[in-house]
Amino acid sequence: MTQLPTAVSVRESGSGTPVLLLHAFPLNAAMFSAQLDALPGTAGDGARVIAPDQRGFGGTELGSDEPSLDLVADDLALLLDAAGIDRAVVGGVSMGGYVALALARRHPDRLAGLLLANTRATADTEAVRANRERIAAAVTARGSVQLLLDEEVAAGQLAPGSRHLVERVRSMVAAAPPAAVAWAQRAMAARPDSRETLAGLRVPAVVLAGAQDALVAVEEAELTASLLPNAELAVLPDTGHLSPLEAPEAFDAAVRRLLARVAAG
Repeated sequence: MTQLPTAVSVRESGSGTPVLLLHAFPLNAAMFSAQLDALPGTAGDGARVIAPDQRGFGGTELGSDEPSLDLVADDLALLLDAAGIDRAVVGGVSMGGYVALALARRHPDRLAGLLLANTRATADTEAVRANRERIAAAVTARGSVQLLLDEEVAAGQLAPGSRHLVERVRSMVAAAPPAAVAWAQRAMAARPDSRETLAGLRVPAVVLAGAQDALVAVEEAELTASLLPNAELAVLPDTGHLSPLEAPEAFDAAVRRLLARVAAG
């Protein structure tokens, strides 16, 4: 396992059952501000909410390693070690879901529960990989993420009723370093199919889908949930690709249900 990056940015609040939240591309851990405020007050033993910025995003350095979500998963295992945490409830959104699946594959003993939101277990198609490489090459050549803003990445992630969040999401997109965007795109393109990993997991799980998610269809979430031996599927109405931002109360309620199941054994 490689070493954790020297500079790592982590937002944390509360105490109790550790909940590790993994952000979407090309955002950062600020997308979980509502969860950092609300989840520590969860009934029972409470929750210790930890939201790290993944490699290159927020305040975390990118490093010089080749693009790999396995490397990001290893970062998280080291982060849990540093925090004195053996096992955590892990929740990932979009790219964060891919990282959560990599963590489940490489370090299954670190998961107490799993939440997969607006993500898929299947690998990219050739067309999607080609588009990722197009974006990676363009932002690298230009030294700018303006392409993501020009192609309305922020608006494309949100349901029509969530357009009041566009500027907030655009600000996170604009803050993403071009090198991190390119690295993450190539890392996502290289990720393997995770369906076999899902079938082997026995921890309590929740799969969340946005009914108006234009990037990950509800059918993908249904497939993911069907492969998990101990999963709950929830489809959130009027919600797009960024459920923690668009439907924070419903997202938090799903986390609380998962925490209760984990506590019940």
